Amino acid sequence: MSCWDILGIEPTQDRERIRAAYEQQLKFASQDESRRLADALREALGEPLAETETPAASPSVEPESSPAESQPLDAQDGQVVREVVIQVNALLNDNQRSQDVGIWKAILCEPPADKPAIRSAIAERLEAQLRPTAENGGLPAPVARFLGDWFEWYSLKDVAEPDETDVMGEPERPADEEEQPQQMVNFWPAVVGWIIGLAILAAIFGGMGGH
Repeated sequence: MSCWDILGIEPTQDRERIRAAYEQQLKFASQDESRRLADALREALGEPLAETETPAASPSVEPESSPAESQPLDAQDGQVVREVVIQVNALLNDNQRSQDVGIWKAILCEPPADKPAIRSAIAERLEAQLRPTAENGGLPAPVARFLGDWFEWYSLKDVAEPDETDVMGEPERPADEEEQPQQMVNFWPAVVGWIIGLAILAAIFGGMGGH
């Protein structure tokens, strides 16, 4: 089979017609047929043609790129997600350190954990465990609000300070307790003064009675 038979045209010196025939046949060609078409094109043109290698190579490039696009994270980013989740779980088991919003920021905001794709994957892994804990008061309000802002969990952004009323009420108790000792302290000088006054009056009246 000649190159003209493969290209599906009569022998011609029209290079544009040869190229058009090649491109038309290439649309319906398999990978093996595309190689034969490329060889036929070179033979028909009488010279090597680098351009013909591009259409033959392009079908093999596109399938390789599509699997990569379907994966949101590569292996390295996936490892970062796993490490952050482990650190957060360890932090939740430490009641003292989990109260410090600075530690949460150091774990979650440290690059590359702050990348949007990684942050989203971390939020997905932790939401079922972390969000209810914060909503139910298991974490301080500053920590809960930070998590709400960082992961866009809107139910946590307006968490109020649970201890505000207690903090406001606590100073009143010591004040009341301090007033009682002060009253006792003020009572004894008054008693002593009253006794001294009686003694002076007794001395005065006693002296007057003697005269």
